[in-house]
Amino acid sequence: MLIINAVVFMPDGTLAQDRFVRIAGTRIEAVGAMETLVLPEGEPVIDAAGAVVYPGFIDAHTHLGMFEDGLGFEGDDGNEDTDPCTPHLRAIDAVNPLDRCFQEAREAGITSVLTGPGSANPIGGQFAAIKTDGKCIDDMIIRAPAAMKFALGENPKSVYHDKSTAPVTRMATSALIREQLYKAKDYFTRKQDCEEEDQPEYDMKSESLGPLLRGEIPAQIHAHRADDIFTAVRLAREFGLNYSIVHCTQGYLAAEELAQKGACAMCGPIISDRCKPELRDSTPANPGLLSRAGVKVCIITDHPEVPIQYLPLCAGIAVRAGMDRTEALKAITIYPAEIAGISDRVGSVEPGKDADLVLFRGDPLSVEAGPECVIISGRIILDKRTGVLNEGN
Repeated sequence: MLIINAVVFMPDGTLAQDRFVRIAGTRIEAVGAMETLVLPEGEPVIDAAGAVVYPGFIDAHTHLGMFEDGLGFEGDDGNEDTDPCTPHLRAIDAVNPLDRCFQEAREAGITSVLTGPGSANPIGGQFAAIKTDGKCIDDMIIRAPAAMKFALGENPKSVYHDKSTAPVTRMATSALIREQLYKAKDYFTRKQDCEEEDQPEYDMKSESLGPLLRGEIPAQIHAHRADDIFTAVRLAREFGLNYSIVHCTQGYLAAEELAQKGACAMCGPIISDRCKPELRDSTPANPGLLSRAGVKVCIITDHPEVPIQYLPLCAGIAVRAGMDRTEALKAITIYPAEIAGISDRVGSVEPGKDADLVLFRGDPLSVEAGPECVIISGRIILDKRTGVLNEGN
């Protein structure tokens, strides 16, 4: 497949005029100037006619398919609140790709997401990076596990307070996380040092924390208040974890300090009310203030808190509140890919990467604009010019 006469949103945020994008199978084969293109006979062609080609949008923190749309308990599979530490839970065992919100994501140009457990538990379990196109989760995986979910502050406190069991304080939440991580470190030390006949009994929780402790996947740490944010930084440094702060609601109050510590922020949901105490200082200016201070920021919906199809609109609201527009576009493309460790596959329009592309004739961050064409893994999902609208592959 060949896209011609396009404007391409480049990895550095610039717009390259009069470009073509050649797709071979599921990958981008070439990106170049139209004047260098030799058009072979018989190759399917999409004439962009000046439309802008963006990489497929990425939401780096959702619960897509975990809390199913329009259902109650029957479709609620995001929080196993019978045990405060559940690192062995896997998102891929709970996601329902036939939830209609996947279709809404595709039609809005969101081609990849990270989805996983909620924030009831201090350690919630494994997130997965997946495509939004598919019917079987095993065929949609970009990376699994892709992150380990942690939560600090109000959520685990309130969940377990109602059960009259730990944690009911911030101290206990941190202590439980620290205890589980130290147990896992000790487990792997004993595995390494012991003879085969003296190996420790298999520990599924510790094994599940192995990729995190080895630096193979990052931690996503739910934290709203500034003190919880710095507790997240403290825990991550104690165990040498690659991490990002999910929500980071009061992050703007300590933006320079977070930049100095090398923290990454997943900001959102932006379109929401201040429905609990930890959100009383929330502001749509937060992503822009963090970004200008030097913090790498991605913008998230936390679906279903904000329906996933409004991810570009969330980025647009951040721009209205002062965020640089190019940085906002990067915050839903290359930055989430980099933070999630999947930028070798998605996040930019470059040869060798997955052919996940969205074509816009208007501003993708505006209320009225929608994608003219959506391509996921080289497959046309939506083409408004021809009336093509494909359901999940």
